[in-house]
Amino acid sequence: MKPKFAFFQGKIVPIEEAKVSVMVHGLNYGTAAFAGIRGYWSEDEKQLFLFRPVEHFERLLGSAKMLMMKFPYTAENLVKVLVELLRKEDFKENVYVRPLVYKSAEGIGVRLHDIPSELTMFAFPYGSYLETDEPAKVGVSSWKRVDDDMIPARGKISGAYVNSALAKSEAILNGYDEAIVLTGDGHVSEASAANLFIVRNGVAITPPITDNILEGITRRTVMTLLTDVMGVPVVERSIDRTELYLAEEAFFCGTGVQIAAIGEIDHRPVADGKQGRIVTRLRDTFFDVVTGRNPDYRHWLEPVFAPELTR
Repeated sequence: MKPKFAFFQGKIVPIEEAKVSVMVHGLNYGTAAFAGIRGYWSEDEKQLFLFRPVEHFERLLGSAKMLMMKFPYTAENLVKVLVELLRKEDFKENVYVRPLVYKSAEGIGVRLHDIPSELTMFAFPYGSYLETDEPAKVGVSSWKRVDDDMIPARGKISGAYVNSALAKSEAILNGYDEAIVLTGDGHVSEASAANLFIVRNGVAITPPITDNILEGITRRTVMTLLTDVMGVPVVERSIDRTELYLAEEAFFCGTGVQIAAIGEIDHRPVADGKQGRIVTRLRDTFFDVVTGRNPDYRHWLEPVFAPELTR
């Protein structure tokens, strides 16, 4: 099912009207940034819950600032726009939302200043990011992660995702499900488009934000759930490549991938190659939260449909 509508040039229009020129700056130079937001359908409540949308829009506006873009919107304004868009779509299933900001001038010239910008948004039904729910087979990529002093790592800058695409295609064509990329100095950064955790001696370890990772909102969520709900200690520190091979458990997290266990890294099994105890409980906890079944974290959710629309 494709989208029927999009927020485009300040209003909601049929998706067929949301078009840009082949001359647009964002297409020619990658001067754009995006966000990914999940909406989870609760059959019990007949409700669609957006997961932490304010934080996602705050990060999007931060990415826009890095690209010298100015918009009249606040994150809260954009949540209201998204709710209106999803009500028009009337989805009754899990969805993925793609907000996008881009330099909208038509013409040639590499720069960021004095170029107008636009914000658009659309949504569509969406299931799993990886093709299988089995623990992922992963390879360390020959492509290094882009350094923050090259392209901002903590922004979802469209042009930077060529780096992710190179790593992902290399991994798939080499028979893996996903890639792990390293920093320029050889430390573990993240997946092609997801954050990474390993477990050693019962402690969950994740690279710090200074190792060229995206400041993931799902990553932040996972850290909270591990410590506050599951009682698992979390440490942020640099991870050496060989530590991956000694992990008791390992998993990816992100808006797209959600929580995905890693079963093999560079042809070496993670423990017995099966989804581990911590990842199993974390997945169950996470999906209880995002579908509204955990009352302690309802404040992370934004319901789309008003009560009278869910009857």
